[in-house]
Amino acid sequence: MNNQLAKVPVKQLVQNDKVKGMIANVLHERAPQFATSIVSIVNSNRSLANVDQMSVIQSAMVAATLDLPIDQNLGYVWLVPYKGKAQAQIGYKGYIQLAQRSGQYRAMNAVTVHEGELTSWNPLTEEVGFDPTKRVSDTVIGYIGYFKLLNGFEKTVYWTREQIEAHRQRFSKAGGNSPWATDFDAMAKKTVLKDLLTKWGPMSTQLAEAAAKDEIDPEPVNIEAEETTKSKQAEDLFNQALESPQEPVEEVTKENTQEKKTTAKTASKKAKKPTPIKAVEKDKEQPTTDEKPEDVKEIIKAVANETSGEEQTELLNHWGEPVNE
Repeated sequence: MNNQLAKVPVKQLVQNDKVKGMIANVLHERAPQFATSIVSIVNSNRSLANVDQMSVIQSAMVAATLDLPIDQNLGYVWLVPYKGKAQAQIGYKGYIQLAQRSGQYRAMNAVTVHEGELTSWNPLTEEVGFDPTKRVSDTVIGYIGYFKLLNGFEKTVYWTREQIEAHRQRFSKAGGNSPWATDFDAMAKKTVLKDLLTKWGPMSTQLAEAAAKDEIDPEPVNIEAEETTKSKQAEDLFNQALESPQEPVEEVTKENTQEKKTTAKTASKKAKKPTPIKAVEKDKEQPTTDEKPEDVKEIIKAVANETSGEEQTELLNHWGEPVNE
């Protein structure tokens, strides 16, 4: 389904009932405004019109799931074309927004450092001396990221301009279509803050999701998945019903009912009667001698005071016979 929609213009794609349903499931009443924003982004960046149009929708949905605006001028999330698809790149403002929602940060910022403003820097302790009043030129020499938690913990990192440039060359994929080409400082601040948060900061669920989905190809979304699943479940249940063996239903009649009641009463009466002890079969072999084992005599002596004569005689008569349990 996605392959069929890949070449459909976004303006028409957002009118597709299934695409509208996918967006509405996440944004509810804000879905129409979100769809309009996607169309505006593609109209303002024609390079996005030449990629898989469903990837544009899916990249925008990354921002939607994180509840971040996709207006490219705000810098929370950028939609960037890369190798025929669109990717979501989260800006430093987006990371700050997500960190604030966690409720664990007292302060957070990222700044550009110009020549003369850096008064000291200890790479081991990462203590930074920063004085913006001592700027001597507009030449950018680095970037500082900082946060302080509510529990008092604070952390600062500093990246030189050379480190930022090396990072850009290694990880930037979109070339001239990337925010690195249009807003280098914003991407540099994002790089510093992302490194700071993922290494030293407490990661909320949204922060972890943002870091995982930042600058990667969007996962394919089957907009018919839910309907297909429901149809398959219904079909499986129907097939199971057909394949299951059906037990014959016994017709209930008055005669059957009366017969069952009579049988139940008879069984109840029989259960109440004591079961007679069966006589010992005569054809079973009996001992041929009147002599009794010595151990029997000892038993008789041991219980003489407690057992009557008749009981003793009965015990001797049945000695050696199998016991029916």
